[in-house]
Amino acid sequence: MPESTKSGFSENTIAALSYLTFAPAVLFLILPRYNKSSYVRFHAWQSILLNIVAFVVSLALSLLAEPALKHGAYFILGVVRVMWGVWFGLWIATAIIALNGHRFKILFIGPLAERTAE
Repeated sequence: MPESTKSGFSENTIAALSYLTFAPAVLFLILPRYNKSSYVRFHAWQSILLNIVAFVVSLALSLLAEPALKHGAYFILGVVRVMWGVWFGLWIATAIIALNGHRFKILFIGPLAERTAE
C-alpha cells in the first residue's frame, strides 16, 4: 500500500488527482514531495500522454470533419463522439484504478509512461 505524503494525501490519491487535467500531472512531476514515488510518476506520465494523444486525435478528426461535413458525411460526428467517449471512459477508469492502488497500462501509452517514470 502506498504511503501517505507529508500533505496527508496518500500516493493513491495523488496519482488519481494527476488524471484531473494536464496541470496536476505536470505539477506532481515537478514537486519533490511527489516526484520521488514511481507510482505517482507513472500515473502522472500516463495522464500527460493520454491528454496528448486525445488532443492530437481530436485535432486530426477536427481537420477531417470540416471537409467531410461540407460533403454530407455526418458519420464523422459519430466517430468524434465515440473518440471522446473512449477518452472520457479511460480518464475515469484510470483515475479510479489509481485511487485503488493499481497500475493499469493503457495500450501503447502505459508502457511508455512506465519507462519514462523509471
